[in-house]
Amino acid sequence: MTAFSRTSFSKWKFFEPRTNLPHQANGLWEIESGIVRGYTWLDDGSIVTLGLWGTGELVSTFFPVIKPYELECLTEVKAVSIPWQNSPEQIRVLLNSLQSTYDLTLIRNYKTTDIMLIKLFTWLSRKNGKKTPNGQLIDIRLTHQDIADILGITRVTVTRSLLQLEKQGLIERNPLHRFILKEEEIWHYEI
Repeated sequence: MTAFSRTSFSKWKFFEPRTNLPHQANGLWEIESGIVRGYTWLDDGSIVTLGLWGTGELVSTFFPVIKPYELECLTEVKAVSIPWQNSPEQIRVLLNSLQSTYDLTLIRNYKTTDIMLIKLFTWLSRKNGKKTPNGQLIDIRLTHQDIADILGITRVTVTRSLLQLEKQGLIERNPLHRFILKEEEIWHYEI
């Protein structure tokens, strides 16, 4: 949690998966737990994911100039509404939050789907991973369509590539439909 003064803030709010954070004219959401996706859609209805944010990060719908722009909770989210203060700390946190968009842009530009998936899972494991005996658990329930929307590819391509990565032993899926990234295998794969 950041060190902002909470005296004028509202209480924590809880949001269910697949709901949008409410728009605020001059406010931010500080995420206490969970994963939020910023997205827009094209004229043909295709979803474009513009960023993923998690614990300790600030998000808002009033900064992006892209319209429409929504913030969807991919998991259960606990967040608090805070006013924009133009303080050095808030600006620093927002700049760090922008890094998420830059990272995602780089991941999407790899030439093969397998590498995009490995890079995405590696990035997500750094943001929201948990060490297990089998590797890094990415403790987010992502559907194949979610992954396709994040990477800008088709669901069918994601399914095919995930099956291939599982066969190669690079990832596995646990009974709760979470992915485990086999880190020691990935190092050899990326060389």
